[in-house]
Amino acid sequence: MVLRKDFLWGGATAANQFEGGYLDGNKGLSNVDVIPAGKDRVSVMKGKMKMMECDNLHYYPSHEAVDFYHHYKEDIALLAEMGFKCFRLSIAWTRIFPNGDDATPNEEGLKFYEDVFDECLKYGIEPLVTITHFDVPMNLVRTIGSWRSRKMIDHYERLCKTIFSRYKDKVKYWLTFNEINMLLHLPFGSSGLVFEEGENEETVKYQAAHHQLVASAKATEIAHQINPEIKIGCMLAGASTYPYTCAPEDVWKAMTRDREHYFFVDIQSRGEYPNYVKKMFERMNISIKMEDGDEELLKKHTVDFVSFSYYGSRLTSADPKVNSQTAANLFPTLRNPHLKVSEWGWQIDPLGLRITLNALYDRYQKPLVIVENGLGAIDKPDKNGYIEDDDRIEYIREHIKAFKSAVEEDGVDLLGYTTWGCIDLVSSSTGEMSKRYGFIYVDKDDQGHGTLKRIKKKSFNWYKKVISSNGEELD
Repeated sequence: MVLRKDFLWGGATAANQFEGGYLDGNKGLSNVDVIPAGKDRVSVMKGKMKMMECDNLHYYPSHEAVDFYHHYKEDIALLAEMGFKCFRLSIAWTRIFPNGDDATPNEEGLKFYEDVFDECLKYGIEPLVTITHFDVPMNLVRTIGSWRSRKMIDHYERLCKTIFSRYKDKVKYWLTFNEINMLLHLPFGSSGLVFEEGENEETVKYQAAHHQLVASAKATEIAHQINPEIKIGCMLAGASTYPYTCAPEDVWKAMTRDREHYFFVDIQSRGEYPNYVKKMFERMNISIKMEDGDEELLKKHTVDFVSFSYYGSRLTSADPKVNSQTAANLFPTLRNPHLKVSEWGWQIDPLGLRITLNALYDRYQKPLVIVENGLGAIDKPDKNGYIEDDDRIEYIREHIKAFKSAVEEDGVDLLGYTTWGCIDLVSSSTGEMSKRYGFIYVDKDDQGHGTLKRIKKKSFNWYKKVISSNGEELD
């Protein structure tokens, strides 16, 4: 058998795309709650358009999402029926500390997640929990500017102490920040950063990144103190970048593009700022403010494993004219003529997953987990309510084959695989429901209408067979 016996098969979600109940149980308002669907979504996520509260002109899909908050028992039972070994979900920060700086945590929020974890454990499902999946209390955005302020480290530390202490015997695997490198691309959407006219945005972003990296190291330290059995991971929006041609300039461009993303994990996994980043800061005239003890903390408290999302590879050119012709996705990438694309223009590259696994394992020599992978597609039930999602089955099958080759032929140490959006949820990039990823269909449309009924797709029973065979039966 190729994969370890205790391989963590499962699926992944995020509170702001899945949970709903956005003010239920004394939950506070998050940055993700004020991000609308529609034409303004990306401008708000990039911090270019200020939206500090909800208005009556926009639809906010996170407010109900697919209402896991009120359906969690039904949903976890469905995951158990598929045979899940692992369920990745995130904690909504404002469910625990509604304002972020509250003197005491919100017991209703703590109890909700305790009930969720207990429900998972009842079925033998290991929770894999993201501490923050892009969410920041809006109160902290308004009062201190979110992660641009060093005070955020203390607020995050208090959150970590609270949840690690409460769930120390229920949750073994934690991720400190979801896709931490997205801070560079969607500063408000991922980290609550809003820019003022005329300020150096790159300096703000990298200073915020430093605060998150210090906070991640503190989280690792706290977790290991509370329970040495806890495993802390980092999380990267991963994908290898290919050069457009074999011209050395293109190869160099691809390497530097990858380094933009490796930067975060280099620090979280290796424990120090790499020289290429220090030189980049010199060229960009960026001065990062560090305090005494920061470098020692980063060096001493590195992560136990590295996790990443993978949806497809990227392509770049050193020629500005060529590089201006970018394809879909929030990461700019050229259209690769050798690859098929999804309905949303995302390039499908299973071999790229094997390449990325090898690149990360060669670089860090730590166990890896693929915590997001999947195909966003339009699913339409037939007259009997059945959804035949053969494209999704094919996509996941080929990616499983790729990571099995990385394990068997290349020796990569892979702990698990959690497909993205195992139950349909709101798309992070577009705010749509019609961009579906799940094995389970949720009756809801892009305008928020629907019964929220859960329906098993064809892929449900296929993935169940994959899990029961530990990846041996893929047909």
